[in-house]
Amino acid sequence: MGGCFSGDVKGGKQAVGGVDGRPTVNNNAGHNDAIDHYFRIRGQFPLFTQVELSMSASNLLDRDITSKSDPMAVLYVKKMDGMLEELGRTEVILNNLNPVWIQKINVAYQFEIVQNLVFHVYDVDTKYHNIPVKALKLNEQDFLGEATCVLSEASCLTSIIVSWILLCISLVSTKEVVILTKRNRSLTLNLHGKNGTGGSRNFGTLAIYAEETFLSRMAVEMKLRCSRLDNKDMFSKSDPFLRISRQTESGNYVPICKTEVINDNLNPVWRPLSLSMHQFASKENPLLIECFDFNSNGNHVLIGQLHKSVSELEKLHKDRSGANLVFPSHRGQEKVLKGQLFVDQFIEKDQFSFLDYISSGFELNFMVAIDFTASNGNPQHQDSLHYIDPSGRLNSYQRAIMEVGEVIQFYDSDRRFPVWGFGGRTNNGSLSHCFNLSGTNSYEVEGVQGIMAAYASALHNVTLAGPTLFGKVINTAAEMASQAASNDITKYFVLLIITDGVLTDIQETMDAFVRASDLPLSILIVGVGNADFKQMEILDADDGHRLESSTGRVATRDIVQFVPMREVHSGQVSCVQALLEELPGQFLSYMRSRNIKPLHA
Repeated sequence: MGGCFSGDVKGGKQAVGGVDGRPTVNNNAGHNDAIDHYFRIRGQFPLFTQVELSMSASNLLDRDITSKSDPMAVLYVKKMDGMLEELGRTEVILNNLNPVWIQKINVAYQFEIVQNLVFHVYDVDTKYHNIPVKALKLNEQDFLGEATCVLSEASCLTSIIVSWILLCISLVSTKEVVILTKRNRSLTLNLHGKNGTGGSRNFGTLAIYAEETFLSRMAVEMKLRCSRLDNKDMFSKSDPFLRISRQTESGNYVPICKTEVINDNLNPVWRPLSLSMHQFASKENPLLIECFDFNSNGNHVLIGQLHKSVSELEKLHKDRSGANLVFPSHRGQEKVLKGQLFVDQFIEKDQFSFLDYISSGFELNFMVAIDFTASNGNPQHQDSLHYIDPSGRLNSYQRAIMEVGEVIQFYDSDRRFPVWGFGGRTNNGSLSHCFNLSGTNSYEVEGVQGIMAAYASALHNVTLAGPTLFGKVINTAAEMASQAASNDITKYFVLLIITDGVLTDIQETMDAFVRASDLPLSILIVGVGNADFKQMEILDADDGHRLESSTGRVATRDIVQFVPMREVHSGQVSCVQALLEELPGQFLSYMRSRNIKPLHA
């Protein structure tokens, strides 16, 4: 989520907004290089700009008895059919009726259409605080309020093209639409009950600040520490954390990150944080750095603060000097404190994008594996997922091959795909969990039509069997990726597994995934049919917990993505979006972890 680990797990002590190596993947509306490139090369040029929304709320309802609400905001866009499509979620802030969320939500602002935005605010139950926000079930949380607006139009200012936000506020009581031009790009909306319910009851307000995003490779990695902090606790030492905010054009401050909490320490050393230029705007832009003593009741106590730009932080590092914290007073005077902030590490670096690598000569190499287990049903029967209709109507696997193949072949330079089957008995009667689908010694076929032809031929020569084991196919793909990694850093592999979702040995599969997580390999699982895909969702690890092998080894990175085709066919998500949503982030996490740069960079 915007370079941060989503959610306040561990009771709100987790860092947010400054953790390196986690590219943005949390919302479907944000910029995705792979998707954008796909449409542009095909001659489809959507007219849009990227807008980043920051949110805060005031006077929220208190749903808790012995504490305050733990609010989280969720943003939706209302589609033409009236259905709500989720765009993103903020982190959870504990015990706070006036939250200022750090996590931003990106929206692809499309000039030619009206985009109705709907904001929901929830109180997240305490028992779910260890679950990342993406995995939270909203129907299990308390609803705190709703607000709506419309994103539209653009204008310019001082000869610089800037995206302005014209927000049309739907006044629920009168059904009128008021169009407001906000030159400071901020708007405050009154929250109300769902669908306008709640009458005159005060649900609080939601403030939204919108900025056009820009792409920049420049990022800084800093390691911050403090010394001799004032102690704010009576029976122990303070539990300090830093919150960093950026000054906007209007003079207000918008939080961009916070560090983790260091327990019981007046001389804390925080883990390195990485900030992109997009977050801090420029090296000269003022930053507000606040040090708080963490309290589980949400009433964090300010220890001290200071104003420094990134350039000034860099100078602190070069001079090996500290800067004194100050404590603001209501009379405009500041008390200089003995506590100081130090910058122990300052590294300026380039963060290359997915397209930087692809355009420089890096290649994606796709491999395909198809499920031939008996759980798919007898191919001679019409209810089988493998049934070939004489009328030419495509079965579930054929549809998946055609729809997925159109996307994946776009990113495969030679369009030659290794294609395997698994879970079937081949001509000699032996059960195989990885056999060449073409029926020949060559495991490669030419293009999507080659996959379709090999699949149709295999149905006449392969007997469906089982059990369903992914391990052999994954290990075969991993071996190819391992060989390439030793000889050619420009090759990255994607294994596409098309399956009905009934997996026999999930632990063996998890072991194979964990072993493969060190390699230039991603695994895309496409589910066909109407089976229960809970096993596949576990493998996807979208709950923020990396897969763990039977020996206790944890995957070095997330390499798995699961796409249920029934959601694509129902219109809930586009095929392109579903397939390419996580791939750029997985690709970049591998390249950055090994400090591999684009060619000629």
